[in-house]
Amino acid sequence: VPGTMSGSGSEAPQPSEAVETRLQEAEQDWAAAKAFYDNLVTKKPRPPKPQNAITVAVSSRALFDLVEERRIYEEEGVEKYVEFQQNNENVTLKPGPAFYFVKALEHVNARLLELYPDDEERFDIVLMTNNHAQVGVRLINSINHYGLTIERFCMTGGQSPIGYLTAYLTNLYLSADSEKVQEAIEAGIASATMFTANKDIAYLDTQLRVAFDGDAVIFSDESEQIVKEQGLDRFFEHEQLNENKPLAQGPLKGFLEDLGKIQKKFYAKNERLNCPIRTYLVTARSAASSGARVLKTLRSWGLEIDEALFLAGAPKGPILVKIRPHIFFDDQMFHIEGARKLGTIAAHVPYGIAQKYTKSS
Repeated sequence: VPGTMSGSGSEAPQPSEAVETRLQEAEQDWAAAKAFYDNLVTKKPRPPKPQNAITVAVSSRALFDLVEERRIYEEEGVEKYVEFQQNNENVTLKPGPAFYFVKALEHVNARLLELYPDDEERFDIVLMTNNHAQVGVRLINSINHYGLTIERFCMTGGQSPIGYLTAYLTNLYLSADSEKVQEAIEAGIASATMFTANKDIAYLDTQLRVAFDGDAVIFSDESEQIVKEQGLDRFFEHEQLNENKPLAQGPLKGFLEDLGKIQKKFYAKNERLNCPIRTYLVTARSAASSGARVLKTLRSWGLEIDEALFLAGAPKGPILVKIRPHIFFDDQMFHIEGARKLGTIAAHVPYGIAQKYTKSS
């Protein structure tokens, strides 16, 4: 066993040696698995290694519309719920709030495989659900019906998925369960609670569009704390004084970086004008009073954002209708609600001082 003492005079390996040993063993496991699969003839690309992939974990209630099934679970209990799911195994589930986002990720993957057939740096969608395994057949049937490429399932049978998220090196976790999302954020995993739009709008299949709020989403909530505690004038003054000091990172900065890395792979093949990813910053900040620090922070991180919209307190909903993002991340529920009313699928990031004010009101 690695790390155990083999004799009275020997010493256990140092932690770094133990880590190195585990990594070597993991590489051997992957090499053995690759050798096995290489001998199987298939046109389907193998899922990438988690350490190479951008892993997006999606819950079943985020991927599919399970409102009626959830009602049965809450009112009649788990046994009736499982029975209902088994009796309806061949009834295809309708799309949920994360469905079109996942479809767009898969389109990006298809384009990546055309340009880089041997590269594993692409999106890997993992279905991360606390459903019991007995429900799996209906989920698999629905995934196959829509032609989604989701090969990795993690069905935890009522247990928290957080440990599995860490094991899968998850880059983004999307769920309809706000408590699990909060748990994931506290574990340092980029995460958001998905909300269905109140209206149906058409989404582009050929370009993934992701819109981010700034403070407490891409950036820390440092500036938002000043707004809440000291008011807008003090905030403007603070931002201008600190214009050249980069903001600290927020919970979704890593995912924006991941999108940027993939965009650069298209740029390297002269595909900038035909890139299947477009990113948007949609912030309530005003450009003249507090915009420079945001743009300089992104520059200091080496990140490009395709479009930056400074709304100076105007509602975000109408702008989002124009953008038509597959997902919009914000830390404040009133922006989420405003976006949903006009047809945008929104994802709440429960991070920063805004949560304290939401809970107390």
